[in-house]
Amino acid sequence: MSTLPFASAVYAARLERASALAAEAGLDAIIVGPGADLQYLVGVEGDTIERLTALLIGPGFAPTVVVPRMELAKVRSTAVGELGLAVADWIDGENPYDLVAAAVGSVGRVGVSDALPALHVVPIGARLGVTLELATPVLREGRMIKDAAELSELQRAGDAIDRVHRRVPEWLRAGRTEREVAADIAEAIVAEGHRTVEFVIVGSGPNGADPHHEVSDRVIEHGDIVVVDIGGAVPSGYNSDSTRTYAVGEPDSTAAERIAVLVRAQQAAVDAVRPGATASDVDAAAREVLTAAGLGEAFLHRTGHGIGVSVHEEPYIAPGNDLVLREGMAFSIEPGIYFAGSWGARIEDIVVVTADGCDRLNVAPHELTRV
Repeated sequence: MSTLPFASAVYAARLERASALAAEAGLDAIIVGPGADLQYLVGVEGDTIERLTALLIGPGFAPTVVVPRMELAKVRSTAVGELGLAVADWIDGENPYDLVAAAVGSVGRVGVSDALPALHVVPIGARLGVTLELATPVLREGRMIKDAAELSELQRAGDAIDRVHRRVPEWLRAGRTEREVAADIAEAIVAEGHRTVEFVIVGSGPNGADPHHEVSDRVIEHGDIVVVDIGGAVPSGYNSDSTRTYAVGEPDSTAAERIAVLVRAQQAAVDAVRPGATASDVDAAAREVLTAAGLGEAFLHRTGHGIGVSVHEEPYIAPGNDLVLREGMAFSIEPGIYFAGSWGARIEDIVVVTADGCDRLNVAPHELTRV
C-alpha cells in the first residue's frame, strides 16, 4: 500500500501541469532539486546533498529522475515508482551531469528550482552549454493554487495547531522560562497530530518585540505580554502556522487597548481577502487600521505569506505586491505591533481564498488571552 499522502493521479496531474507551464514560459526543460518543489511534484522529501538528485521536466521529453543509486530505493518508494517515471541512476565516479544532458537533449532555455544549489547549477549549466534561469515563476504557479486534497490537509493542520493554542494556558505562567513553556508546546504539537515541530516562538515581555525571537531562558513575569507563534507539519507534509498573544496576569491597560486594535486590524485584512483583490490590498487593510490608531510604525513586517509543503511560500501578502488573488490560494494573515525593549503582539490565522471571500482555517480565540 502506498504511503504517499495523495493518489498517484494527483502527482501525475502536477507533473503534466508543470510541463505545460514550462512550455508556456518558453522553457525547454526544468530541473528540480530536493526541496519543497520536489516534494510537491513527486513526493520525494529531503534536502539536497553533494550527490545530485534531480527531476527533469520538459515539453519535449518524459519526466526523468537522476538519482544516486544509493538513494534509488527511497526515490522509487514515492510517486516516481508509482508512476513508473524514467530513472537514470549513477554511482560515485560517474558524471551525473551527463545523465541530465542525455535526458533533456538539445535545449536553449532551462530553468532550475530555487532550492538547487550552485554546487549543481554551475556544472549543469556548463554541461548543457546554456545559462540557467530560475524556474520559480513556473513552479510557484502550481503550488500557489491548492486543490481540495491539499486544502483538507491544511485544515487538518490548522485544527491541530488550534488545539495546541487552547492548551497554552496549561503551561504559560509566571516563574517559568520561555524554554520550559516551549518544550511543553513542542510536545503538544506532536501529540495533537503533527509529524514534526517546525518552530516554537515564545516571546515574553521585551522578547516579544523581536518578531523572530524564538525562545530564551528569560523567566516569565506577572504582567508580561507573551507572543506564542507555533507550527508543524502533519503526516502529509502540509504545515500549520498560527500566532496568539497572551497576558500573564493583568496586562497594562495601554497594551490591552493596543492589542484590541491589532485584533481589529487582523480582521480587516481577513475581510479584504477575495478573488480579484491584490496581495497589497490585503496588506493595506491591516496597515490602515493600525496607522489610524497611531500604530503604523510599530508594524514592522508584511501581513502574510503563503503556506503548503513549505511554511513560507508564495503568495506574499506585502506592500507593493500586485499579485491578484485567486480561489484556492492559502496564506497567513498576521499583522503585529512591536515596541522595542517593552513588548510585542501578533495575531495570525491561515486563510484560503474562496469564490466570494475566504475561509479561516484557525478559529482559536483571537483576543488577548489572560492566563
